[in-house]
Amino acid sequence: MNSYHTFVVIDFEALTPKGRPAEPIEVAAVAGSFRTGHWAETGRFSALMRPPNDVAVTPFDVAQTGITDVALRAQPPASQVMAALDARLTAPPYRLVAHHAPTEAGLIARQHEHCPRLAATPLLCTVRLARVAYPKLPSHSLDTVLHHLGIPLPANRHRALPDVELTVALFGRLLTDGAATDRWSTLTDLDRLGGVPPKRATQAPADTNTQQPLF
Repeated sequence: MNSYHTFVVIDFEALTPKGRPAEPIEVAAVAGSFRTGHWAETGRFSALMRPPNDVAVTPFDVAQTGITDVALRAQPPASQVMAALDARLTAPPYRLVAHHAPTEAGLIARQHEHCPRLAATPLLCTVRLARVAYPKLPSHSLDTVLHHLGIPLPANRHRALPDVELTVALFGRLLTDGAATDRWSTLTDLDRLGGVPPKRATQAPADTNTQQPLF
């Protein structure tokens, strides 16, 4: 029997203090699978996170996301939020999906004690897949690829949940367009062309079986 993976499309918003790793302030994830070429959502999660007290929210951060320091100080810390997200992952196998997935992998790795399931889950990078599917584009940034595909940007771009929804739309197009040009047809193909391994896992991945085919 085929083992169908649930794709968990994930995005963080983060502060980038000088001289130290990025600190997440928002995470969103939308879970689903593809059946007969159509995305079927099975769950979603979105939450703000309080950064450490010594990490400031700069005017640039507010201009980028609209998230203020006042709003964040009333939120739970990242450890609590990431544990809550991890507790939702109760029906493996999974693949995480993100645009420029190494960034998300790094943020997850630094929270690995609080989200061991998430930290052990392999990722797919839509930047890498877009480079294969659309090799002639001058850039494979999210905005550039979405513009190429005619997918409109929402007013609240650079918030985690809207960016996840955009990435879901992009991922669906990538799967369809790549399959139509024989670039991939299975999860093995996607892992080879766009896979990103977990950076720090406290448990072994539970998804040893590979679904065949994707659609």
